[in-house]
Amino acid sequence: MSEFATLQAKKREQTGKGVARRLRVAGQVPAVFYNALGESQPIQINEKELTKLYQTIGRTSVFNIEIDNNGSKEVSPALIWDVDFFPIKNRIQHMDIYGVDLNKEISIRVPLVFTGVAKGTKIGGKLETYREIIEVASKPLSLPKKIELDISDMDINTSIRVADLKLPEGVRAEYTNNFVIVSVLAHGADDEEEKA
Repeated sequence: MSEFATLQAKKREQTGKGVARRLRVAGQVPAVFYNALGESQPIQINEKELTKLYQTIGRTSVFNIEIDNNGSKEVSPALIWDVDFFPIKNRIQHMDIYGVDLNKEISIRVPLVFTGVAKGTKIGGKLETYREIIEVASKPLSLPKKIELDISDMDINTSIRVADLKLPEGVRAEYTNNFVIVSVLAHGADDEEEKA
């Protein structure tokens, strides 16, 4: 696990709003670590170190979290699962960190990035985007940071569905309905649909 970035954390004995407020004043972020079995443990992390790591790896890269429990240290591979920011300041208010088993699949939401210009829009078509995030499943080390979707060849009255996505090896989209991600509509087609 030495090839991953390591984040230092300390076990928290106390919880609550007052405790969390005092931690933030002291430059610490209150967080919760969930191990691979789903058991939770309140922790605290240095705000600067946590912010730097989050800006570097985002939510889909594995890192090591080293938790100091009164001198006893445990290291686990983990992912950043959920982040709360202060409403006005661009500072992390709270974070959930999820311990992972590197050999087991997990599901996570990944952003779609559209590249190119649909040829149908050059002759009067209108591009309609229905999804910007999809859920994928893979082993933690195979998780993509994003999924690029080239829309250059899309003509008027064509769509790309989730089943059409070309995903990296070992990654699959999770869905029950083969939903449309993006379409190029004829000009005025959406207005006619609304009237109908």
